[in-house]
Amino acid sequence: MNDRNRIDGIIKKLRANYGIPQKTENTNILDMLIATKLSQNTTDVSSYKAFTRLKEKFGSWDKVRKADLNRIKDCIKVCGLSNTKAAEIKEMLNKMNKKYGSLDLSFLRKYNDEKIYTELLEYKGIGVKTISCMMNYSLSRDVFPVDTHIHRILNRLGIVRTKNAVNTYKEAREKIPKGKRHEFHVNLIKFGRNICKSINPICGECFLFGDCKYDGKYLYRGKHTDKPSAAKNFIILENI
Repeated sequence: MNDRNRIDGIIKKLRANYGIPQKTENTNILDMLIATKLSQNTTDVSSYKAFTRLKEKFGSWDKVRKADLNRIKDCIKVCGLSNTKAAEIKEMLNKMNKKYGSLDLSFLRKYNDEKIYTELLEYKGIGVKTISCMMNYSLSRDVFPVDTHIHRILNRLGIVRTKNAVNTYKEAREKIPKGKRHEFHVNLIKFGRNICKSINPICGECFLFGDCKYDGKYLYRGKHTDKPSAAKNFIILENI
């Protein structure tokens, strides 16, 4: 079986278990960038609380930009790394306002993918994954964001053999079928949270066991699913 057919088969099995995620369209670009930024190194539930608190407390990103840094930190402390995230968000907003004359990023819709990456990578704390998520969820671009779950799973499945998420992104975008990248991205995240965990993967109930190239799967074959939790399938970017 060639790589394309194998990947198509995996996508179908994921779809059978998690469905086809709906794509959001015309979502505010800056909302999505900040929500993704807040979700770094924490749970989606915690980062969503931080995001909604910012929106409720200040009402606009321009007011966040002008706010005292400690007030921003206090709003987002629920999601962890609040000192770093608050400082980088405030710095980004000020830099954008100075460069563009406002915080309206709708002009990015006219840019091609590479130009968007070039434009946004200049902001501290905004990397390829964050930009890819924004493009996927806000602009409906056919990109394939890679987080820690996806990096881990694609390596266990043998779709890529990479050392870090950046290299996984570079390799995977050439292999994942066009038009299925959003679906594959979302369902791999759910699969990573529920089955293919970093520690103690539940290989005994894995519907991709036969597709998996992970040597450790035989050690974890006796593991059974934890009690289901709605939080595991909550993805912040689907709720912005």
